[in-house]
Amino acid sequence: MQQPVRILIADDHLMVREGLKQILELDGDIEVVAQADDGIQCLEQIVQADPDVILLDINMPNMNGLEALEKIRQKDKNRKVLILTIHNEIEYLMKAVEIGINGYVLKDSESSVLKKAIFSVYEGESYIEPSLTPILKNKIIERKAANEVLTKREIEVLKLLAEGLFNKEIAYNLSISEKTVKNHVSNIFRKIGVADRTQAAVYAIRNNFVDFE
Repeated sequence: MQQPVRILIADDHLMVREGLKQILELDGDIEVVAQADDGIQCLEQIVQADPDVILLDINMPNMNGLEALEKIRQKDKNRKVLILTIHNEIEYLMKAVEIGINGYVLKDSESSVLKKAIFSVYEGESYIEPSLTPILKNKIIERKAANEVLTKREIEVLKLLAEGLFNKEIAYNLSISEKTVKNHVSNIFRKIGVADRTQAAVYAIRNNFVDFE
């Protein structure tokens, strides 16, 4: 008999963890070997239990799921991590993809979908919630196009603009003149089709030119 897939569940709700444990262990092909209620405990349990796959929630106290994912990837780029979350916003998915996930599933999915995702990740494949796949593809295409439209310097200016810096501050950070910054800002507005700094900042966030908090 094949050994069950060993799972670590990291979620700050005990009832969620226990519910998942009951569902996943029902057929005997999955074993929950550890649980964690925040990112810090998750990192500790990875060392102690050495699970095959980590089910990682995003919203957790002390250290959230994305922060924990970054720590995991710093230590082990091959560790199998599956995000299980309520967040269907593309920004969360894009951020998780950038850090390095093996899968992303929503909590309102059927248990069969979650199990399929677990086995896919365990076998070295990736799994993204089907409803999010088209959005992710479009966002990647949009971002690629945005990078092709803007020059490297314009992207640097856009990032700082989105962080709320004024032209004088941007000039100081990039060691260029304020007049040059104004020219870059004008070119950016024209290329991405926006009318003001607020719209440019929104564009930068949506296209992941700045980190999503």
